[in-house]
Amino acid sequence: MPSWNASAPVVGFDLDLTLLDARAGIRATFAALTGETGVTVDADLAVSRLGPPLESELAHWFPAAQVPAAAARFRELYAVHAIPVSRPMPDARAAVDAVRRLAGRVVVVTAKSTSLAQASLDRIGIAADVVEGALFAGTKGVALRAHRVDVFVGDHLGDMIGAREGGALAVGVTTGPCSAGDLQTAGADVVLARLGEFPPWLLGEDTRRR
Repeated sequence: MPSWNASAPVVGFDLDLTLLDARAGIRATFAALTGETGVTVDADLAVSRLGPPLESELAHWFPAAQVPAAAARFRELYAVHAIPVSRPMPDARAAVDAVRRLAGRVVVVTAKSTSLAQASLDRIGIAADVVEGALFAGTKGVALRAHRVDVFVGDHLGDMIGAREGGALAVGVTTGPCSAGDLQTAGADVVLARLGEFPPWLLGEDTRRR
């Protein structure tokens, strides 16, 4: 097992349901979109399958030709309805702080747009060295490889796929829609029940690699 990059870990995190709990705001944003367009979206169902790009979810509710405009409007509404009520996931700050204690770098890679991802992080008080948005599954892997990420932490199958394709150790957390078994099948090297288990795991892995 190689040592960390530059003697310190570069750790990537997914955003929604890994570091960020935006579920209440996403429900409110879908309600606002429904109010404007007249197209009913089952917000609870949509929230239950967070992870893929927004356009993938909207395709369940809007005709294909209307999806780009609906996505653009959703993002405008998200800034109003979701950012102000965004919350960190339990132990999210502790997970990031653990990376900082090892003099490591934090890279957030998410399907959310880069601007909304950065605004969300600002709202919940988490600072990342790099934020890469509008990426999912294999395209996350491209960003992870570009930033030489050692470990990628996420809650979705797409995160595990991205980690494997990006050459990062894949750490799954069962805080989102995917079970431990699903994450393992998708390529997780490690599965944690909650993000609070990440700091001691990272410390142990760092000790082992040095």
